[in-house]
Amino acid sequence: MAVRRLGVPALVTPRSRSALFVGCALTCSLALGAALAGCSGSPRALGLARRGQAEPLAAVPTPEVALTALVPSPPERAQPAPAVAAVPPSACHDQPPQPFLIRGSYAWKIDDPPAERLRKRELHDRAIAYRTKRYGHVEGFGEARWNPRTPSQNARDGSFFGVPVRMNAKVLVALGCVEEALRQTCGEGSYTPRLLDGLRTRNTFHGSEVSNHLYGIAIDIDFDKNSCCGCVPPLSEWPRCKVPAASPFERTEIPECWVATFERFGFYWLGYDQLEDTMHFEFLGDPDRISRAASDG
Repeated sequence: MAVRRLGVPALVTPRSRSALFVGCALTCSLALGAALAGCSGSPRALGLARRGQAEPLAAVPTPEVALTALVPSPPERAQPAPAVAAVPPSACHDQPPQPFLIRGSYAWKIDDPPAERLRKRELHDRAIAYRTKRYGHVEGFGEARWNPRTPSQNARDGSFFGVPVRMNAKVLVALGCVEEALRQTCGEGSYTPRLLDGLRTRNTFHGSEVSNHLYGIAIDIDFDKNSCCGCVPPLSEWPRCKVPAASPFERTEIPECWVATFERFGFYWLGYDQLEDTMHFEFLGDPDRISRAASDG
């Protein structure tokens, strides 16, 4: 049977078919060699291709390998971020200290003019009335008719980081929320209290000012490690009080994270006061808004 290949008639026989296949293979090999020589720029390969000879090829990629090289690799799948345990909501409301209860708003200075002293005295009286009505009457401050109960009657025993302390019952709830938040945000080993002082029955302020310890709403933490450079001796005689400091945190071992967490729940740090009483925190928030269950229920 006669067929046409490239316009040339040929009689296909087993012998001619074999020769045809060899010729096609040789032609393809020469063409591939020329193409590769032109791409590689090899003078020897280019010369061989022009003379109709093919340079031996090493590891010529198969069509499957070549196609695989042209197909882009799929992007690496991003690894999921590790799951972060959700912090449970606090049992207490976040609330700031009330400004009119902060000592700096009513404590007068020796060089204050008479009008300023009078204004601060009125603010102090307002603060005493507020504390008396909510925490109990302290003898010599405020009116007993505002609250027939004493702070001692409104206090109970509690603990802070396992250390016993006696404070106002409502404020102890806030203190418990402080401890829980400190463990979550500041870490277990950020600071470890050893000595605590809460409710007192004797005023440690001079003159007409009254300590919040008498109302059971103040707590001192480690008086042997955290200074009060503006207090009376011997506290003001500590060596660290004699060295200039740019921040009260240079005169205490209590971390800033602790102060921020206390203030989150309505406490005020007296380290910011002119006394620089770095051991001292006092609850100046609203005691009726401490517990979520009590105020939201």
